[in-house]
Amino acid sequence: MEPLLRLGNYVWPQRKALAASLLAALAVAALWTAALTLAFPIVKVLLEGRSLHQYVTAEIAEAESKSAELALQLAELDRALEANRPAPSERISSEYARQVREQASCRAKLSTVTTQHSRLIWVNRRIIPWLPFDPFAEFTIILLLLAAMTAVKGVCEYFQETCIGGVVERILMQVRERLLRSTLRLDCQTLALEGTPQLMSRFTFDLTQLSHGLNLLGSQVMVEPLKAAVCIIGAFTVNWRLTLLSILCVPPAALVLGAIGKHLKKSSRKQMETMGEVYQVLEETLSSFRIVQAFGNERLHRRRFHAASKAYFRRAYQILRLDAINNPAMETLATFAGFLALAPGAYLVLRGKTSIWGIQLSATPLEVADLALLYTLLAGVLDPVRKLSNVYSKVKKASAAAARLFELLDRESLVLDASRPAELPRHSRSIEFEHIRFRYAVAGVEHTPRPPAIDDVSWRIPFGSVVAVLGENGSGKSTLVQLLLRFFDPQEGRVRIDGVDLRSVSLRALRAQIGYVSQETQLFDGTIAENIRYGQPSATNDEIEAAARLAYVSAFSDHLPLKLQTPVGEKGCRLSGGQRQRVSLARAMLRNPAIMILDEATSAIDAQSEQLILQSLRSVSQGRTAFVITHRMTPELLEFVTLVAVFERGKLIGVGPHDLLLRTCPTYQRLSQTARFQRNAA
Repeated sequence: MEPLLRLGNYVWPQRKALAASLLAALAVAALWTAALTLAFPIVKVLLEGRSLHQYVTAEIAEAESKSAELALQLAELDRALEANRPAPSERISSEYARQVREQASCRAKLSTVTTQHSRLIWVNRRIIPWLPFDPFAEFTIILLLLAAMTAVKGVCEYFQETCIGGVVERILMQVRERLLRSTLRLDCQTLALEGTPQLMSRFTFDLTQLSHGLNLLGSQVMVEPLKAAVCIIGAFTVNWRLTLLSILCVPPAALVLGAIGKHLKKSSRKQMETMGEVYQVLEETLSSFRIVQAFGNERLHRRRFHAASKAYFRRAYQILRLDAINNPAMETLATFAGFLALAPGAYLVLRGKTSIWGIQLSATPLEVADLALLYTLLAGVLDPVRKLSNVYSKVKKASAAAARLFELLDRESLVLDASRPAELPRHSRSIEFEHIRFRYAVAGVEHTPRPPAIDDVSWRIPFGSVVAVLGENGSGKSTLVQLLLRFFDPQEGRVRIDGVDLRSVSLRALRAQIGYVSQETQLFDGTIAENIRYGQPSATNDEIEAAARLAYVSAFSDHLPLKLQTPVGEKGCRLSGGQRQRVSLARAMLRNPAIMILDEATSAIDAQSEQLILQSLRSVSQGRTAFVITHRMTPELLEFVTLVAVFERGKLIGVGPHDLLLRTCPTYQRLSQTARFQRNAA
């Protein structure tokens, strides 16, 4: 239950609503028990054929008679004790000790009878005058009172559940927002290791499980124990000794619940993990839908989905079996608890006794109505216990879900923001990489050596340079510029802008100076203008239009009916690849960045879009440092590139002008020949 207790910070602001809900729950419990106590007058009226007037009058007379008899007996005992009191130096005899015990017992009985007499007098004065003398009329009034109490109880239940429902939804909203805030603080590497399907499982399935558990905690777990507690208090009032016998079943019930709960929590956690695997198969299938159909692999994805669903089914079925054991086990133990109290009680009623085997079980002889009331109150405990046993498994699921959610909330980013950030003026001198070494982490495996993505790279880039970064796939070229964005931090070495270590400045200030265009263009569901404004939310319409013209977005948007207000669809699906890339470039240009990064931005678009993007970059590269990550050089790129950097297996193997590298760098020669061959073939 510890993960659920950690929700206290979210619950405390809702304390007023919880207090109102608790008051309503107390009212429900009181009305529930009061309705059950009506069994006593019903038995008196129906089974014994006496009106309540007659019963109360007879009980008052009997109480007065018993009180007088006990008072007389106590007076005789007092005189006998006074007469037989031993001297201080004498030993107390066994007869004197017996008389002392009888005196104490007599006083206790007299106190009980006196209290009962006082209650009967109060009932006779306050309640009986309002009741008719006719037994049937009395019975009708009792039924009407029962109906009224049930109706009021229903209103209180409605109020209590709506209060709790509002509290739970507000808590879930806060947790959901906190989850997103914590996720956005993570670095790209940690997020990739976690995986989108597992994250989506936490945001959806885990939160749903938590919602069910919290609703049950606030409704049934708040109301049912109160109902059971009030019924037990009422049963103690009728006969505390017999009620105490029924509590002997509590320790075995706690052991059973503990054993089942331990397995439930473990199985629930595994179930949530397998749900993440189901999401993963779905995400891969739907995001690659065209590839799936093009290669005719629908059957393969169906098999994968079936395997993931079967794994989830096994976990769900295991939880179902544990849940199915829980309810009958609790009902059986509750029945035994009732038996332990009612079997001796029936013996006392039928035999007219107050003790069994010399053990005092009742101060006065029990009547049928007393036993019926005790049975009704203990049965009133059984219903809340049965409901709570059904709730237990769901609360354990909620606890497992909360544990997984707090794991994500507690996860620390590998890229930490500076606690006291240094100033970072607009870039104007140089960018330096000093002995950079970086390895990617492996999901689920610790201390596993991997080849370095960047291996001891030192490099200084003067301000205003337009750098083409070349290399084959996996050479480390993209990783290096992503270190500049602090998507990752190197394990060794430093990255500096104008002499300032990037770890010492705030992430927001650093990234505000960088315009980034990735290979996989990410647009959001909105208009073209909204996607461009994403780069600078405070930009005016004129600035957006200027960025659109600069990135040649206007070349196609002007031909659309809504121009820049045209919706792009989910992930920009209504635009072509080249059009999406130009919108992405306009978004980066709108920031007026000091550093521009194009990470393979032209690798998956048509030649015309590539030419337009490079022309745009050429026009905006003045007065800023630009990185163009690519795997091939083109004549258009060579027209404005000032430096070429070549990477191979994580090492920087060549830096300089194009002509120099053609003479001195074999890898660059090979890449250039490949590029020429591709252009000739085209």
